[in-house]
Amino acid sequence: MSHDPARFSATELLTLYRTRKLSPVETIEAIFSRIDAHNGAVNAFALLDEEGSLAAARESETRWHRGEPVGLLDGVPVTIKDLILTRGWPTLRGSRAVNPAAPWDVDAPATSALRRHGAIFVGKTTTPEFGWKGVTDNGLTGVTRNPWNTDLTPGGSSGGAAAACALGMGALHIGTDGGGSIRIPAGFTGIFGIKPSFGRVPAWPLSPFGTVAHVGPMTRTVEDAALMLNVISEYDSRDWHALPGDQLDYLEDLSAGIKGLRIAYSPDLGYVDVDPEIASGVKAALGVLEDLGARVEEVSAPFASSGPVFLLHWACGASQLMKSFTEEQRALIDTGLLEMAAYGDQVSLSDYLDAVAARGALGESMQEFHTHHDLLVTPSLPIPAFAAGIEKPESMAADRWADWTPFTYPFNLTQQPACSVPCGFTSGGLPMGMQIVGAKYADTLVLRAARAFESARPFEMPDAPRVPAAA
Repeated sequence: MSHDPARFSATELLTLYRTRKLSPVETIEAIFSRIDAHNGAVNAFALLDEEGSLAAARESETRWHRGEPVGLLDGVPVTIKDLILTRGWPTLRGSRAVNPAAPWDVDAPATSALRRHGAIFVGKTTTPEFGWKGVTDNGLTGVTRNPWNTDLTPGGSSGGAAAACALGMGALHIGTDGGGSIRIPAGFTGIFGIKPSFGRVPAWPLSPFGTVAHVGPMTRTVEDAALMLNVISEYDSRDWHALPGDQLDYLEDLSAGIKGLRIAYSPDLGYVDVDPEIASGVKAALGVLEDLGARVEEVSAPFASSGPVFLLHWACGASQLMKSFTEEQRALIDTGLLEMAAYGDQVSLSDYLDAVAARGALGESMQEFHTHHDLLVTPSLPIPAFAAGIEKPESMAADRWADWTPFTYPFNLTQQPACSVPCGFTSGGLPMGMQIVGAKYADTLVLRAARAFESARPFEMPDAPRVPAAA
């Protein structure tokens, strides 16, 4: 185990605080030491608050010394994606069109819950403008890079959170996922990320992209994600989509194993061209699940491609978002997002309602699917990470980012819980991810399967960003 406090998991930190072997102040000092050393190579943060973090750490240290910690996360360092409102900090959403001088005096549900439970906010992580694409760059904060190879993208839109997580620049990280934005960067950077069932984590205000967008944890261990869900899943009345507060403890049965579970494995959903190394890596990971007692059955095509349905939902969200900006503001916005909005402008009401019906049919088919299979496993992504600063790989005939993320967005349409588990590396040293999908509201089962795999194949994180030598 590392002796660097910045590399400890949240659960390890809490144990060390409880036994007075470590203080929150020492942890925050270690976190900012790593940020000073490594953030310049990856550009994971849109905002940092070292002074505020240290002040909060001193208050937490006092509470621990009195034996009166607050909530479940007192003194644990967290980061917040720059799409999520955080009181006292501007939430610019990666956009030059947002006014930084606005009265930033409200917490979103997730930040409110984390604050109630004593978490220490380190900073805000980078995102593409309004989280619109599967990589992380924008005209405000620049290009965010992959810690395993800084020439490459960490994915997106929660790319800053993924890079910070992998490098120990915070223990817990809030991401959002409207088409894969937690699972894409988790897959590209080798961390754990879960998109909970829609409504499991209250979200307010609603994403511009509507009910495909989820909020969830990005962590270095599955246990930390479960712990984080215990906090951020607390009910918040501002989100009318939020599930009732069920006070479920996501840690309780985390290590119950997967013996006897019925796992369907689809290597390509019947229509995806998958990189051979990734196909082989995920297939080998399935062998681990079988060794752990799961019953694995390969299925070819659980559903037809939903790409056009997702794209229409996404484009209509972009169109509606752009209507809130003046012509002068739109001139500052990513041209790709403007193109997406222009496509949405052309969608008729009839076409939109057809897409809504098709989405419903997909959800119904997956509910039937899960009467026969407890979980579905696929690759998280069909390709390894590609060059930073571009929307799509140059080697691939793709029009938009969704063309190279076919495994993730279907489960935004269906609102099912889905996670990306690191399952190995390519010959070039790049992480590969395995996606585990559960029936709607079966979040605990997804976490259990991920924890079982992690117990057999512990996750590996980089010690420092890997910067390729100059040619």
